[in-house]
Amino acid sequence: MSVRLMVVDDHRLLAEALASALKLRGHRVLAAAAPTAGSAEPVVSRAPEVCLFGTASPAAPGVFDPIVRIVQERPQVAVVVLGPVPSPRGIAAAFAAGAVGYVRHDERIEGVERAMLKARAGESAIAPQLLRGAFAELLNPAAQPDDEGRRLLRMLTPREAEVLVRVAEGEDTRVIAAGMRIAPSTARTHVQRVLMKLGVGSRLEAAALAARTGLLDRAAGNGGGTPYNGYAPEPGPSSGPSASGAGAAGA
Repeated sequence: MSVRLMVVDDHRLLAEALASALKLRGHRVLAAAAPTAGSAEPVVSRAPEVCLFGTASPAAPGVFDPIVRIVQERPQVAVVVLGPVPSPRGIAAAFAAGAVGYVRHDERIEGVERAMLKARAGESAIAPQLLRGAFAELLNPAAQPDDEGRRLLRMLTPREAEVLVRVAEGEDTRVIAAGMRIAPSTARTHVQRVLMKLGVGSRLEAAALAARTGLLDRAAGNGGGTPYNGYAPEPGPSSGPSASGAGAAGA
């Protein structure tokens, strides 16, 4: 059963990848847009049946403001949030804003599809175990929750963190090399080390993991050329500008 939908995410690569996967499954994707902060206008104007709203920071203040506007102006649009877990406050905030579903970022495409169909039918689209887990964490919060994004960031050098940001924004090896003023072979080596340290097999997996854990926002927020995590920047003219490009590609 085909669904007319829009996909929005904080990172264009993830929005476009999910949109492509859903098109292949026969759904009509009106648009894939980024970032979520500016998503209300295009969703309101196109009025899809379902809007998939992806964010790595569901507990951040104001992150779901676009959903509030979408629901106010187009109440017939069913909004399903794709976000990290555990994030009980994020799940609560999503539903408070007017979303009708919440799906894990690492859910299989079949799970996303089921949530879309339930949302379009007017049902709440959230797995019972996800809801139970959210309530359990709210009732029994961990004293010091493990910050996966911070842990992963500590594994990367400043140069590798910059490479990760550029990969997630879609730069291919040649563009990374040019932007960082390094040889393509060096850029390729940096990419391979990032994939190895994160334990993933592709650039797309690296971008998804980075977005899901908040690693991408942390890496970008550290300002590419600035030393952090106890590392000094690499010597030589190749300590290039901080990352900021757009789109994704393979090593």
